[in-house]
Amino acid sequence: MSLGLIALLCGGLAVLVLGALALIVARDPVGGLASLTHRPAQLPLVLADRYAAFAGLALAALVWGDLRMLLALFLAFAWMGLADGLIYARAGEAHLKHTASGVASLIGAGLTAAALAAP
Repeated sequence: MSLGLIALLCGGLAVLVLGALALIVARDPVGGLASLTHRPAQLPLVLADRYAAFAGLALAALVWGDLRMLLALFLAFAWMGLADGLIYARAGEAHLKHTASGVASLIGAGLTAAALAAP
């Protein structure tokens, strides 16, 4: 088994684990966060950590000039912005910044997809 295949298998495992964690929290936000040992008081710092990690991934895509990775990131950013906007809108809270970030990410995804399709 090659190292490349092992790395891909590890990536597949990461997808499964992260998907399971998302389902745990989505099904029971309070209990899910507790079972994952997240504490509400620290969530702002956890969110800052996530933003920094995503910025690092976007920087890596730019440094490597990898448009496919950049497209994937824009789509992930769009999902997060639009989903957060919907969550806040349903709760009757301000959502424009989240929704706008989702729309801006969709525009970035569209431009990146066009760049990938161009000859």
